[in-house]
Amino acid sequence: MKALTATRYGGAETLRLADLPIPEPGPGQVQVRIAAAGLNPADLRLVSGVFKERVPLTFPHVLGSDFAGTVTAIGAGVDRFVPGDEIFGLGLSRSAGALARLLCDPPPFTTGTMAEYAVFEATTPALAPRPSGLPAEHAATLPMAALTAFPLLRAWDFAPGTKVLVVGATGGVGGAVVPLLAARGVHVIATAIPADETYVKGLGAAETIDRSADVGAETLRRHPGGLDALVNLALPGGDLPALTPVVRPGGGLFTVAFPSPAPGTGFETLYATARPGDLEEVAELAMRGVLAPTAGRRYRLEDAARAYTGWEREHVRGKLVVTVQQT
Repeated sequence: MKALTATRYGGAETLRLADLPIPEPGPGQVQVRIAAAGLNPADLRLVSGVFKERVPLTFPHVLGSDFAGTVTAIGAGVDRFVPGDEIFGLGLSRSAGALARLLCDPPPFTTGTMAEYAVFEATTPALAPRPSGLPAEHAATLPMAALTAFPLLRAWDFAPGTKVLVVGATGGVGGAVVPLLAARGVHVIATAIPADETYVKGLGAAETIDRSADVGAETLRRHPGGLDALVNLALPGGDLPALTPVVRPGGGLFTVAFPSPAPGTGFETLYATARPGDLEEVAELAMRGVLAPTAGRRYRLEDAARAYTGWEREHVRGKLVVTVQQT
């Protein structure tokens, strides 16, 4: 089979399309014919080597976590899925044991989704049926983004009328966070470049602030009493203390970006988690139009390395998705 692999630690320049054996499912596993796969920042972060002490990779390493596809074979003891089932979800390399266990239990181990076939643990809550009305390309952009957004919405009372600054709203996670907050009646102020203003408002943002401006000063100029919460999806932790004055005393300070801020800054770092039923809810929200398609660019598997190069070097709006096989 064809698969996008990293041959060593480094950036997108290490990626190669390779011919590999089709992975076979063992006990408790399912084999999936991948239709589409979504890119995530963590894909390149693992390859960069920044986590290699905790998450040592074996090369060649197949990239990819988000996916949608068709079950093609099952291992012994699997009764959750049968061949022919359309599913979607995410998985992490077995090397990422601690990170995978943080996401959910059982962990969502996979052989890598930027490939024609991948194997997954059948019982993980990071897999779910894909409704027939949910296109594979749309489904493949949802899992990591939505499963990062859900813990945020559970962490604080985002009541109707709440005023919240979302930093980094144009990225993949923003495509889930902004509409889910807006669906609750939250007044979302989103940072974005001017060219992305229409896109972010289409997600549900009530206001936008040019991210190249002094975001803190402009926020307080518009809302001198301060906001109820700040949600950071993009800035490294060291940049966050400068923005804390925009939030009134007692308000919420949250981040999902890497690296985390230093202790004592008041920010709570949240991680993607998958509870049983979460992805089924994600599918329902997508079918209702709450989680609309956010794929900014589409690539074929043979061009997947170029997709990661673009993500690494260029401004990206929404999610990048790779079409692996036609469904």
